[in-house]
Amino acid sequence: MNCLVVGGAGYIGSHMVKHLAKAGHRVIVFDNLSTGFANAIVTGTLIEGDLADGDHVAHVLRDGSIDAVFHFASSIQVGESAIHPARYFRNNVVNTLNLLDAMIATGTRNLVFSSTAAVYGEPEQIPIPETHRRAPINPYGRTKSMVEDILADYHAAYGLNSFALRYFNAAGADPEGDLGERHEPETHLIPLVLRTASGRRASIAVFGRDYDTPDGTCIRDYIHVADLASAHEKALCKLLQNGGCYATNLGTGQGYSVAEVIKAAERITGCPVKVEEKSRRPGDPARLVADPRVARDLIGWEPRRSALDTIIADAWAWESRCVGLSALTVPLG
Repeated sequence: MNCLVVGGAGYIGSHMVKHLAKAGHRVIVFDNLSTGFANAIVTGTLIEGDLADGDHVAHVLRDGSIDAVFHFASSIQVGESAIHPARYFRNNVVNTLNLLDAMIATGTRNLVFSSTAAVYGEPEQIPIPETHRRAPINPYGRTKSMVEDILADYHAAYGLNSFALRYFNAAGADPEGDLGERHEPETHLIPLVLRTASGRRASIAVFGRDYDTPDGTCIRDYIHVADLASAHEKALCKLLQNGGCYATNLGTGQGYSVAEVIKAAERITGCPVKVEEKSRRPGDPARLVADPRVARDLIGWEPRRSALDTIIADAWAWESRCVGLSALTVPLG
């Protein structure tokens, strides 16, 4: 098929591009490169553009004879969303409307959307099922929840098929070593821990050791980026077979604490990780763990590489490559 990956130069999008190409699909990437990297696109065609330009999006859809769209082009930093909510509503909601309108105008009927567990807000039960009420506590989560509502209305009114995938904690790197996390600034725990282990950071901050968990640190559900890519392809197959409008969790149902992640990283890398103790951050729940059963039953998806040791080992291989590349030009202190 002809697939358009919007935001395909970013972390998850670039892994999706590679996955689709290996499955035999023709891939076009649409990205403004504001946070992504052109050299992260290991295959396919890059069209540099912005979802703010709806006419350009429609032109790409029409000229590419696109069968399906994967939408990863969102602003994703929770803390930043509270400081700059206008930026998040404009990019995540208004620009998504431009994409949806362009799809309707060109007859492109199938969309797989990158959503988030942040739509749930403070969890009222663990593990979190899809029936949990959506009550996001930050602008980032609200933008994603709003888009899910829009997708339901667009399906009812215009016949747009969509599948929203609510990620828990995306992590890991391409098992073949071609791709990995390159966020700047980086905010995700595992790459920050590994940057500390490699010497690219002085320490890792642990925000609170007084949570109601076995070791006092927050527990999260980590999902390998390769498993995320597999879930997106299976979600598209569901749309092609049955149409519809769906939303499911993407997680493993297994949570690991911050302290467990750090210990695992030290064991796998053989390097010490210096920890800086800090107070809790507002809005950090003690536990966020998915109930993954709906994704298993609805699209037949099972995570294959999401054991914590596998995630860290793949991410460490990528971090080691980044250190090697940095050492060619910048001495590591």
